[in-house]
Amino acid sequence: MLAVDLHTTIDDLNITSALCFAFLALGCLILQPTAMKIGRRPVYILGTLLNFVGCILGGVQTNVQLYDVVNILTGFGAAPVDSLVQISVTDIFFTHERGTRLSWFAFALGTGSYLGPVAAGYISESQSWRWCFWYLVVFFGVIMLLQIFTLEESIYTRPTLSSAIGGGRDPSHGDEELFSYPLVEQDKKLRPTFSTSISVPNRVDISAQDVPKTRGTYWQRMALTDTRNGNPKAWWYLFLFPFRLVMFPAIPWTGFMLGVQIMWLSLLSVTQSELFSVAPYNFGIAAVGDTNIAAFIGAIFGMLWGGPLSDWYVLHRARQNKGFLEPESRLWLLIVPAIVNTGGLLMYGIGAYRGLPWIISAGFGTAFIGFGIGGAGAICLTYAVDSYPTIAAESMVLILFVRNVLGFAFSLAIQYVYPYFCLFLY
Repeated sequence: MLAVDLHTTIDDLNITSALCFAFLALGCLILQPTAMKIGRRPVYILGTLLNFVGCILGGVQTNVQLYDVVNILTGFGAAPVDSLVQISVTDIFFTHERGTRLSWFAFALGTGSYLGPVAAGYISESQSWRWCFWYLVVFFGVIMLLQIFTLEESIYTRPTLSSAIGGGRDPSHGDEELFSYPLVEQDKKLRPTFSTSISVPNRVDISAQDVPKTRGTYWQRMALTDTRNGNPKAWWYLFLFPFRLVMFPAIPWTGFMLGVQIMWLSLLSVTQSELFSVAPYNFGIAAVGDTNIAAFIGAIFGMLWGGPLSDWYVLHRARQNKGFLEPESRLWLLIVPAIVNTGGLLMYGIGAYRGLPWIISAGFGTAFIGFGIGGAGAICLTYAVDSYPTIAAESMVLILFVRNVLGFAFSLAIQYVYPYFCLFLY
């Protein structure tokens, strides 16, 4: 219906989807260092404003060129949701709470990705596809008002232990560390134990910036920018720094893993109409959208697996490890999403191509894919944040840049790769 009204082809629509991923990646690079300099609040508001304008243009568009502009604006404007929310989570929550919060975040993204097409199908049948954009205009308008009047800034400077005790060393003790960890012999093994004596400087100097700041008045908390707690580095340095993190193995690996999940999400959105609107299924517009309900149900279980269960598991492993929490503990939980996701892809692709009952491909197949996307995504994100907590903002830029580049490449190439994939199945 969209292709007919815009006088274009499915291939051109896939290219516009790829543009959305491209500017999503570019937005992460530009808006993330901006949020580190002037605060999270103005970047969130800017992202909502760009989506608001983009959806207005989407409601009045008449050709594919304007649809390209819509995807550019909404892709760039969605960057704060894509990269900044994870940093806000690290601003607010403790380490052992982040898995649950990030899983809720992944679940919210999945809900929009899966239930959005369901709602769009019914809106297109009962009204028109243009009303899909007009409803979003209303939603983004309400969200922007809530952000302007209720969203507080979460960026702040954390007082460190070393700053609170005058640098962490006593000059009279030379290079002696603040804490000592002697090795004692227990059960014929050398194990590290905490010393009961702590070397503390004779004089503690707490500077003014280490004293906790007051909450401030309502209008102070609603200020558009907050440069007091911003990163002191230059913007261009913050822009280029994430690319140096490619040397940290967990960061590019996480970006690749999330990129793979986006590839499967893009696969569902691009191929569902082509597979289920023709024989032997002959689904209508709303019925094609309903196939996403199974993915949504799978995402619920994936959220529980990658969130609360993940947090419980790392705490359990930390107790077994004498109180030391290791980020790698979460990776054991990736085994189940990997197996389930693979099975879902096979059921979805082979089931639809062979004309098997729809419950196999559109039911169990998409549900298993949704579980894999939700569970693996939350685990990988939390693992990266836990591994490098002091550079979480910078690492998230590179992670999501890699992810969105893979999503862009897959969306751009899917119409050329799909026929060969079908030939392989045959």
